Amino acid sequence: MLHRFKRDLRRNGKAYLMALPAIVLIFIFCYIPMYGILIAFQNYRPQLGVFGSEWVGLQNFVEFFSSPHANYVIKNTVVISLYSLAVGFPFPIILALLLNEVKNKAFKRTVQTITYMPYFVSTVVVCGIIKSFLGSDGMVNEIGKFFGLASQNFLSNPKLFPSIIVFSDLWQGLGWNSIIYLAALSGIDQELYDAAAVDGCGRLRQIWHVTLPGIVPTITILLILSIGGLLAANADKILLLYSPLTYETGDVIGTFIYRQGLKGGRFSYSQAVGLFQTVINFFLLVFANWFSNRTTETSLW
Repeated sequence: MLHRFKRDLRRNGKAYLMALPAIVLIFIFCYIPMYGILIAFQNYRPQLGVFGSEWVGLQNFVEFFSSPHANYVIKNTVVISLYSLAVGFPFPIILALLLNEVKNKAFKRTVQTITYMPYFVSTVVVCGIIKSFLGSDGMVNEIGKFFGLASQNFLSNPKLFPSIIVFSDLWQGLGWNSIIYLAALSGIDQELYDAAAVDGCGRLRQIWHVTLPGIVPTITILLILSIGGLLAANADKILLLYSPLTYETGDVIGTFIYRQGLKGGRFSYSQAVGLFQTVINFFLLVFANWFSNRTTETSLW
């Protein structure tokens, strides 16, 4: 075993050396802080530290699940995450398929540039744009007044709030998320299209029988990763846009943790809620990977 390791080290030493900085950074910023999980099982006091605070076991978890907040916070997180997955996952695939069929390179590059640009806009700026458009005096209401419609603050409407979050995420990430599918499409053997054309397949049938099967492994891997982060709704944008009026549909686990932990100073309680979210995401990832491996033979491991 040691001899094999030394031989591998001599053969791939430069590659290991290049990977070393990334490994060190991951270890420092991802693995060392994991001892903070202990806070979830304590009555944490900053002046006492992690190892000096009182151990309370599962008390913080019991308090969360017995509170009235647990039901609607978990429900909102699941609803917004599933809504976002249903809307945000297929559209980048559709955009990539459409761009792949465009023969005019100038037009294709223009569309790609336009759809990529929103991704590079800060979330804070995007939220400012949304407020400018959907506020009481925003552009949408001004257009509505022109047609005789009553003015309203869309961001204060609990029924509309999840849709605002999901479709703004779609607008911001559509072009960027399509890049990996375009890369996968470029790797499909062109001879397969020629063979399909010889067999009498039109463009739609070629897309169905050649293009889509060629990118199914990529779609599967990205779907597994998306399911693994299902409970990690876009808390940053929600935090910048929501208000007490939209808590009933917009308050998710991430925003609840922020209010309880940073604003309320309940570090142990918020850590317990965050640990619950992480564990559920972990099991979702493992299940999605197992199910994919059993059904498609494509998986992360």
